[in-house]
Amino acid sequence: MNKRFTPKATKQDIQFEKINVKALQNLIGVTFKDIRLIKQAFTHSSYVNEHRKKPYADNERLEFLGDAVLELAVSRFLYTTYPKMSEGELTKLRAAIVCEPALYQFAKDLSFHKFILLGKGEELTGGRQRPSLLADVFEAFIGALFLDQNLDVVVNFLEKYVFTKVNKGAFSHTMDFKSQLQEIVQSKGYGTIDYKITSEKGPAHDREFISSVYLDGNKIGQGIGRSKKEAEQEAAQKALVNLEKKQSL
Repeated sequence: MNKRFTPKATKQDIQFEKINVKALQNLIGVTFKDIRLIKQAFTHSSYVNEHRKKPYADNERLEFLGDAVLELAVSRFLYTTYPKMSEGELTKLRAAIVCEPALYQFAKDLSFHKFILLGKGEELTGGRQRPSLLADVFEAFIGALFLDQNLDVVVNFLEKYVFTKVNKGAFSHTMDFKSQLQEIVQSKGYGTIDYKITSEKGPAHDREFISSVYLDGNKIGQGIGRSKKEAEQEAAQKALVNLEKKQSL
């Protein structure tokens, strides 16, 4: 009796099944046309080095591309979003957004660490949680997304997972919106700026402050933060946006 022939899965196929591509795509809300790209983005060089006889490709070239794409997308976002910001301020803010700690946090928030293919040694030494490694994976993913789709899709992804954090003041420590607001108000002769903490809530270790900024007694912005300073910076940021809208009318 002839046995039915069933194609054997290669070791490469079996190893790649460790990356739950379906779960990953559901997580990010993007379906890749070329699955090999998303797999490559999550394949670390340590894994490739342990499988030298197999045609694995690590994510280092994608990381190179992703770095450039990320810088372009962030630059365009900042240029459009903050028309009053100087070149030096834009450069400083961009550097904060694309630096290793920030990219690590973006990757961590998206649970990218769960999908990386690592060599045994790298796994045992905590590579899956290493900030530099996760930051590289985030850049590699951006490179893969750009190649598979286009820049607009990359921007849509960043708007959902990165730019919203910027708009909410996650990088307010690198920007001095209060000084920007004060300069505009003084140069235009608008009046006097005043900040008030209008609400405090939460336990001491997890406090939340709400600050409002007033121009000659009229409220022009409100912000929320883990500290009074953070709340005031966000309030000033919102006030700048509101003043910009008012001037454009």
